[in-house]
Amino acid sequence: MSHKRIPKRKIAFAGGGAAAVVAAAILLPQANASQDGSDASPAPAPKTLSALSAGDLASRIAERLGPAFAGAYYDKDRQQVTVNVVGDDNDARAEAARAGAVVRSVKNSTAQLKSAATTLRQQATIPGTAWAVDPRTNQIQVTADRTVTGDKWDRIESTVRSLGADTARIKKSAGEFKTVAAGGDAIFGGGARCSLGFNVIDGNGAPGFLTAGHCGVAADEWSDAAGGAPVGTVQQATFPGDGDFAFVSYDDAATEAPSTVDTGDGQTVDITGAAEATVGQAVIRMGSTTGLNDGSVTGLDATVNYAEGTVTGLIQTDVCAEPGDSGGPLFTADGSAIGLTSGGSGDCTVGGETFFQPVTTALAAVGAQIGDGAAGNDGGGDAAGNDGGAAGNDDGGAAGNGEGGGEVGNDGGAVGEGDGAAGNDGGGGAPGHDGGAPGHGEGTVGYGEGIIENG
Repeated sequence: MSHKRIPKRKIAFAGGGAAAVVAAAILLPQANASQDGSDASPAPAPKTLSALSAGDLASRIAERLGPAFAGAYYDKDRQQVTVNVVGDDNDARAEAARAGAVVRSVKNSTAQLKSAATTLRQQATIPGTAWAVDPRTNQIQVTADRTVTGDKWDRIESTVRSLGADTARIKKSAGEFKTVAAGGDAIFGGGARCSLGFNVIDGNGAPGFLTAGHCGVAADEWSDAAGGAPVGTVQQATFPGDGDFAFVSYDDAATEAPSTVDTGDGQTVDITGAAEATVGQAVIRMGSTTGLNDGSVTGLDATVNYAEGTVTGLIQTDVCAEPGDSGGPLFTADGSAIGLTSGGSGDCTVGGETFFQPVTTALAAVGAQIGDGAAGNDGGGDAAGNDGGAAGNDDGGAAGNGEGGGEVGNDGGAVGEGDGAAGNDGGGGAPGHDGGAPGHGEGTVGYGEGIIENG
C-alpha cells in the first residue's frame, strides 16, 4: 500500500465570522422611502451565482424570512436562485428580492410539507417507497419502486391522495430501491464491496475516511483487497435511521490522506470543503463500479424505505449508481463535497433515482473535517481565486478568500493542478475501467483520491 509517514498533527480550522458579516450586510433592509414619500424603486435584478453561492444565499434568506420561507432551488442555465415565499407576504418577497433572489409565491409552507412527510412516514412506511421535498413544484415527490404492488400500492396511493394534489404527487419507478453494496473489488469488509467517499481528519488530527453507513455496519474492518489485511477500522456508523454514513479511521495514524477525488484518466479534483446540496445543482458521482457519472439534485430531506429499514435526511438525485458504488463521493466540479452514495433504483444503463447522505451532516456527527479546511465562500459573485489563487495549486492550497467568493479556481487555474493532486504516482486506469491496477503508486489503495480503485 502506498502511503507516507508524517508527524501526527491536529488541524485548526478558521471560523466563518467574515461570512456572517457579509450575510448581514446583504440582507439588511434598504431605505424604502423616496423623496415624495412613495415606495422605493424596484428591487435589483437577481444575482448571477454559482450553485454553491446560491445555496449559501438561500440559507441566509431562510434565516431572515422564517416561516415565510418555503424552500429554494437553483437554475443552472440562468445561474440564479429562486426562493419560494408563502402567500403574498410583500415584505418577505421584497427582502428576498433585495438579497438577489428570484421570488415566487407558493401555497405550501415548509412546515406544511414536513407535516405531509410525517403523515407519509406514519401511514405509508413501505419498503420500496421514498419521498423528498421538491421546491420547484412546492410539493412532496413520492416514488414507489416496482416491488410496490397490490395492497401496498393502494395504501401509498391513498395516503398521497389524502394529502391533496397541491401537496404531494406520486410516480412509479421501474427499478428497485436498494443499497448498492456488493461482493467484489474496491474496499472489502464482511464479504461486501463499497467505495471510499472522502478522506477526512478527525478532531484529534488523525486521518480517516467517510463511506456509507450500511457498509460500516456490515463489517468492523475494511481492507484494500479481498482477504487482505485491514487498513481501516469503523469508529462510527449510522444505518438505518437518521442517515447512512460511517467514519473509518486509518489503522496507521501517520497515513497521509488528502481529500482528493480521482475522476479517471489521470484527472483529479481537490476537495476543498463540504457544502449543502441545492435542488437544481449539477453534481458528479464517483464509484468503484461505474466510475464517473453526473446529473443534478432533484430533492432534499428525502426519506427512503429500504428493505433493511428507513433512512431519513438524504439528498435525491438523477445520478445513476450500481452495486459497489456505495459510499462513493458526490461532489461539484469546483471541489465541494456534497454527499456519500447510499442507494436507489435502476442502474447506469436505464437510469433511475439515487440517494446520498449529506456530507455536512456526516462530518458534524463524527466530528471531522474535509482536508485542511473549507473553501472560501464568503458570498455570491466573483469566483474565488481572484484575490487568493485557485484551490489545489501548489501543494493543494485552499481557495483564496477574496470578497464575494463563489466558484473555486475560475481565474486562477483548474482545481488540483501543480502539487495539489495526490496519489498519481503510477498504477493503471481509473476506477471501473479495464486494465487499471488497483490503486496508484506502489500499493492497492489510492489514498488522497477520494475513492478506492476498482482494478
